[in-house]
Amino acid sequence: MGFSAAERAVRFDREHARSLRALAYRMLGARAEAEDIVQEAWLRWADVDERTVQHAGAFLSRTVTNLCLDRLQSAAARREQYVGVWLPEPLVDEASEWSPSPEAQTEFAQDVSVAFMLTLERLTPLERAAFLLREVFELEFDDIATRLGRSAAACRQLASRARQHVKADYARHEVEEEERQRLFGAFVTALQDFDVDALARVLTEDAVLLADGGGKVSAVPRVLEGGALVAKVFVGFARMPTSHHWRLRSARINGWPGYIVYEPSGQPIQTVALRPAPGHRISAIYVQRNPDKLLHLPPLPALEGGGNSRYPIVTNQQT
Repeated sequence: MGFSAAERAVRFDREHARSLRALAYRMLGARAEAEDIVQEAWLRWADVDERTVQHAGAFLSRTVTNLCLDRLQSAAARREQYVGVWLPEPLVDEASEWSPSPEAQTEFAQDVSVAFMLTLERLTPLERAAFLLREVFELEFDDIATRLGRSAAACRQLASRARQHVKADYARHEVEEEERQRLFGAFVTALQDFDVDALARVLTEDAVLLADGGGKVSAVPRVLEGGALVAKVFVGFARMPTSHHWRLRSARINGWPGYIVYEPSGQPIQTVALRPAPGHRISAIYVQRNPDKLLHLPPLPALEGGGNSRYPIVTNQQT
């Protein structure tokens, strides 16, 4: 017996949408594009007679994978022309919702950190797909071959090569909630006090700063290296008159400690993700300023009178 369109939509959302969004975001590094891909997959699925499909999940993940591969190929030229540093669209306080499932236990299943996403960017589209389908979604190579239109042996090579690249470029570091709060508190306190030395002590000696303005707003145009230099530059930004009335809300940015910065009007203007490192320090700061990548963030209520604090106002007010 067939299902109505409404029933099929409910089943799609309940049984498939979450894992498909997780796959699309990891493939593309863009929250909005991932949502678009999943919507396109639903539209295609709605036109299919389910009775002709042996495994709905396989059909849909193959559809999403192919749509993402097409999108990545068309995005390659845009990336070459991208102004400054490219960073993924941030997931704010919602990283767990973009995992394949709450029960997924593979090494990278819950990982959507900025560093992990940047590592995936260095893979070819096919390597990226093979790695994700194997290492995050635990598919067998025969199933991966079906999705990628390659032999199982070729997919095994793609996944193995990708894993070697990921292991060489990226070291995971688990962080408990208490440590997230401690790092955030130490970082912001030093920033509020305009204390370059204190901020440098929170950072590792080889810490880096990456900022994505997308050519739409001002941002540091290249990677800055060295904890002392990063601290000096970051405090310099905080000292600017335009920064004095900013408000900061603590948040998890792609699962890491961080915060959202708001103008007095309540509009979000950037996210800041802090990469934890062993030794209770921070090894990288990732600043997302591209307004196109912040559109999904809701505003805060405007400050009456525009605010009167010399320092950024830290608030835990939830949006």
